[in-house]
Amino acid sequence: MRRLSDTINRLSTMRDAMSRFQPDDGAGRLDALDGFGSNPGGLRGWVHVPHRLAAKPALVVVLHGCTQTAAGYDRGSGWSQLADEHGFMLLYPEQQRANNPNSCFNWFTPEDTVRDSGEALSIRQMIATVIARHDIDPGRVFVTGLSAGGAMTSVMLATYPDVFASGAIIAGLPYGSASGVVQALDRMRGHGAVDAEMLGDLVRRASPHRGPWPTVSIWHGGADATVHSSNREAILAQWRAVHRVAAAPAQVDTVDGIPRRRWQDGDGRVVIEEFSIAGMGHGTPLATGTADDYGAVGAFMLDAGISSTCHIAAFWGLTDDVATVEALSVSARTVEVDQSAAKSAPKPAPKPASMPLSVGQVIDDALRAAGLMR
Repeated sequence: MRRLSDTINRLSTMRDAMSRFQPDDGAGRLDALDGFGSNPGGLRGWVHVPHRLAAKPALVVVLHGCTQTAAGYDRGSGWSQLADEHGFMLLYPEQQRANNPNSCFNWFTPEDTVRDSGEALSIRQMIATVIARHDIDPGRVFVTGLSAGGAMTSVMLATYPDVFASGAIIAGLPYGSASGVVQALDRMRGHGAVDAEMLGDLVRRASPHRGPWPTVSIWHGGADATVHSSNREAILAQWRAVHRVAAAPAQVDTVDGIPRRRWQDGDGRVVIEEFSIAGMGHGTPLATGTADDYGAVGAFMLDAGISSTCHIAAFWGLTDDVATVEALSVSARTVEVDQSAAKSAPKPAPKPASMPLSVGQVIDDALRAAGLMR
């Protein structure tokens, strides 16, 4: 059993790393999304609408990481720059500090990670509202996120697979791997791996959907000291089980010098791709000083010689100017718009604290010191 001092030291390290990031509280290039439904998760919503929006445009949902804001992550990742060039729409759900002291999406609390409940439902309501207001193509809705946002991307793909054509998980964790703060910290450190087939079953049980399943792009730094790289393999195992593909990839190559593995279904369609970036720490990969120079280097925004934003967009078929990536066509699916989501609603109110712990007072104090509890 791990010593309590080990847990406290790791919590303190995490707190110090988070404190180095100074989030941008301004709206930046984003506009507020209001009146999107009952909002049980108490989230805020932001959108970016390009001046030239394509007919029946695609929608990309972007989920920021801990300590970040929607505007800050947009500035760092460059998604709105790319959207302006290609005419697709962006939706940025945003966490409130009253819900989580470090502005992390609560990917580890049961009430926020099941269909039609909590933060997952709030994000679904935002999507339904944007689809209705902007005539979005319901067959081209995508989701991506970093760290806690990456873990919440796993939640959305599992709980609403009928909504998304594809997702991209950056430095995240698999769906259903934790159900509380202490367990979440264990999983982030690479402890307590869940059986691959069981991980697949967790996704299959998370909704009444029976396919086709969203495709997935997975990104992780080999030197990530915040979310252990074993979580990359766990995400791979989860979605290989869901798509029922072989353990060995169908294709191994390099993109911008970075190894890429790809898995195909029985029809030869790429359903999973994975990038493992040696030497990269915890963050979103960027490619400054290249043709793919979108976003800005900063805390958790890392110059890795490859732009995850560009390559993810190309994987989804949203761009035509990234020659090194083969655009993936996605099967259209019908999404019923939740009309109630478009009704006017009061301003988002913080939900009650959702991180109760049945552990001793000493551990409680350590968690509070790390900013993971109030």
